[in-house]
Amino acid sequence: MVNDKWSMINVYDELFAFCEAENFAGYDPFDGLNSRIFQASPLKNSRFARLAWLQMVKRSAKNLRPLLKIEKGVNAKGIALFALAELSRFRATQNKKHAANAKNLLEKLLELKIELPKDKYIKQKSAFGYNFDWQSRVFFAPQGTPTIVPTAFAAQALTEAYRLFGNEDYRQTLVETARFIENDLQRPVQNETEICFSYTPLDYTKIYNASLLAGEVLANAGNLAGNKRYFELAEKTAHFAINHQCENGSWAYGAKSKQAWVDNFHTAYVLLSLFRLQKLIPNFRCEKTIAKGLEYWLENFFLADGTPKYYDRETFPVDIHSASAAIVALCELNGFDARCLPLAERVAHWTIENMRDAHGFFYYQKRKKTLIKTPFMRWSNAWTAFAIARLIEVKNNAEQFLNEGNL
Repeated sequence: MVNDKWSMINVYDELFAFCEAENFAGYDPFDGLNSRIFQASPLKNSRFARLAWLQMVKRSAKNLRPLLKIEKGVNAKGIALFALAELSRFRATQNKKHAANAKNLLEKLLELKIELPKDKYIKQKSAFGYNFDWQSRVFFAPQGTPTIVPTAFAAQALTEAYRLFGNEDYRQTLVETARFIENDLQRPVQNETEICFSYTPLDYTKIYNASLLAGEVLANAGNLAGNKRYFELAEKTAHFAINHQCENGSWAYGAKSKQAWVDNFHTAYVLLSLFRLQKLIPNFRCEKTIAKGLEYWLENFFLADGTPKYYDRETFPVDIHSASAAIVALCELNGFDARCLPLAERVAHWTIENMRDAHGFFYYQKRKKTLIKTPFMRWSNAWTAFAIARLIEVKNNAEQFLNEGNL
């Protein structure tokens, strides 16, 4: 078992070294439509065929990507997560090596920025997207479509980096992403108290965690740019999620009946976004909502040994994303509930013991009878690097607090 922060640091260092050697490029669970074989066929024009092909590649117990001529790629969200990990390591150590790594990753991230068309009324807008075509159950987003999730994680990395280094390019890009959210994303729900932002400018989906991520970007931009309007928009995204919390404290993935499942990592996203928005938005509080949601999450998504379940009523597949997103959320929510940090450590120990390869990378999924060992760069390794770095940082801060004589 990994029992101390020093061995956890070794796990992190080996993981980061593996990913750095790959130049942070790799496969992704959702990159199936990048297949040159599929793109050369007329099936690429069929919504049903795109969805079926994507799910076939994603669910296969074997990695079919080399056979299907899918190349490794660099993903903006993955780069943002690696940057967040190195920013965390720099805060914990003040080691200039981590600062340099973070700045290099942020430079790579800014190279992936999508600059959007502007009109005479709007200043520069920017966003980030995925490096693959993506067919959801509801809509199709071609490669490079501006998308809220990678945009939000890029904005988080830029926000943290600006607070550490004061680089004006980071703050300016954050403001540009806020303009993208305000002016380009659809608003399938908008009234006096609520807003739901869409996933992309192309769709009208109502997905709770995605809309909250848009709120986070706006709140951070409001904080760093002094824009009160962004606080108002961000608070409305919070009210939309609050008003759609289920009676038992959970949240479905989305508002449609086909999106009614309740899973681990999307629940973690919702709780973490609400917790952050409560800290960012002046005079906004939602403790009761967080407490109710957190209680449901803690009671229904983890086994006693730290195994992170996928669904509230089903353990398998145990997904690396459930583990890493849980660790990140638990580390921050520890300030809200003292049960969180011990659970974060149990999840991390379980993950290292069960999902880590001897080469330092982390596996994708543990199914009932199969271990899927494909080293996905964004989904598995970037998220796990961020999670372990955050856990080391939070434990370090807690130890310093105790060593200073505080109780």
